[in-house]
Amino acid sequence: MKEKITELSIILFEKKGFSETSIQDIVEANGVTKGTFYYYFSSKEELLMDIQLRYIDDLLDQQERILSKEEADCKTKLYDIIFMLLRNIKTQGASAKVFFREMRNLNEERLSKIIPKRDAFRLKIEQLLREGIEKREFQEDLNVSIATFGVLGMANWSYQWFSPDGDLSEEEVARIFTNMILSGIHK
Repeated sequence: MKEKITELSIILFEKKGFSETSIQDIVEANGVTKGTFYYYFSSKEELLMDIQLRYIDDLLDQQERILSKEEADCKTKLYDIIFMLLRNIKTQGASAKVFFREMRNLNEERLSKIIPKRDAFRLKIEQLLREGIEKREFQEDLNVSIATFGVLGMANWSYQWFSPDGDLSEEEVARIFTNMILSGIHK
């Protein structure tokens, strides 16, 4: 039941927004009582926190699996991370929207549990880019911090416009993004 409440809440938060979704909306969508809701969650904010943690923890797990592939070079790992972020739009698009858009509704204490995880994801990309520089796969004068934010900006915000059912697959978009990052768009 907790999983069902969470899944339907993600859909409600995506459609209506966290602030505009009431606990009454959540219990009606689930066909349960408020008592059932409060059995699993002390508040709507705790539910949002669960959604946030589940999303970022899943990303960190997937990222770790990619980065631990010893046989893959840094360029391949970078592509794999970009592809993973795009693929998640198909599998977790609503969760991605809720993660990025609704984080502002968490109090400081809860944010202090999310922000370090989000930063860890970013720092692992920075580490990958530094490793790529050391292995001469990437430009030695690359501004690693800015390049990392560029990668994350392209991939993370694609949930706003990318349609997995559109003309291009997530593999094709990931390839385009990776080629833009590695080669630029100049002639």
